Amino acid sequence: MNHKNRKIDINRDGKYCYSICLEPDFLALPEALTSFHMSGRKLCIVTDSAVEKLYAAELKKVLEGCCAKVSVFVFPAGEEHKTLDTVRTLYEHLILNQFDRKDMLAALGGGVVGDLTGFAAATYLRGIDFIQVPTTLLSQVDSSIGGKTGVDFDAYKNMVGAFHMPRLVYMNLGTLSSLPDRQFSAGMAEIIKHGLIQNAAYYKWLRDCHEEVRKKEYGALLSMIYESCLIKGHVVEEDPTEKGIRAWLNFGHTVGHAVEKLKDFTLYHGECVSVGCVAAAWLSMKRGLISLEAFRQAEQTLTDYGLPVRVQGLDPERIVETTKLDKKMEAGKIKFVLLKKIGEAFVTKDISDEELLSAVRYVCRNTDKECEG
Repeated sequence: MNHKNRKIDINRDGKYCYSICLEPDFLALPEALTSFHMSGRKLCIVTDSAVEKLYAAELKKVLEGCCAKVSVFVFPAGEEHKTLDTVRTLYEHLILNQFDRKDMLAALGGGVVGDLTGFAAATYLRGIDFIQVPTTLLSQVDSSIGGKTGVDFDAYKNMVGAFHMPRLVYMNLGTLSSLPDRQFSAGMAEIIKHGLIQNAAYYKWLRDCHEEVRKKEYGALLSMIYESCLIKGHVVEEDPTEKGIRAWLNFGHTVGHAVEKLKDFTLYHGECVSVGCVAAAWLSMKRGLISLEAFRQAEQTLTDYGLPVRVQGLDPERIVETTKLDKKMEAGKIKFVLLKKIGEAFVTKDISDEELLSAVRYVCRNTDKECEG
């Protein structure tokens, strides 16, 4: 798998919607914005306190040459600040700087920044344009694509949100060099998930190339991120408002979100998703949909990328209870994503509490010697 293309066009209802650009730096961004006639528009870079120190000044300098005015809004880093209170302070910044409907926001950062910025853009003056400039692996392959925006409400993830498509997703792959190894690994959970639910050949490539990817070799990163963006983009095109196959992207998330909440966000989202993927793959194996060998291989692939396949210190019963608070419940039933086979997922609503509890008990074990019970 060797991609030289660095641009993917995303369509909606058969019509062009926006482009994803993969570049080694920020320098091509002004050209990518040419069609938006930015010389007459103000732009606000929204970022958090961690990313601001790394990239805000550099991005502001690049954009000042093509925009009427560039301002920067910074909020404290961390999931706990992805709230309506932070959005309120952003609204105030935009009002004081006289942003109107023709102006634009730029989300510079990871998933928290992208989700919050997109929600603010969707709701400020009933909707203004925004672009995504994701700086983490997780946001580059997942949250920046597809127009799902939102904020947390009293620790319930993304309970307040809107679908609002970005006008452009611009990925500077150079930002991954500053990403700590643990955070990079966390992003790999969504990438491995893409292979498991949609593309068996890509999943095999990920298994075979884990050393090159973990060394952050540029060619491997470009190929991997391009392929994952193709998968996420295809799913979003097919199902922009999550009524069909887009639900496949929730593979690993039902248990993952519960673990994330019960661990009080001390684990990264991708680490929780990894544990959730193991639980979902375990259920798929117990139902005879995938083999024990395929299940073991999935666990090993996650491990090869530095991801956890177990969670410690949680009560399995509490995890099951917490899954029922997930926003993806439908008519009192959990919508659970399983694997029909490696490379193809499906949604079911017939997972019993007993089945789910058995899967959760498996990922809460201290040993991985047994797959029974």
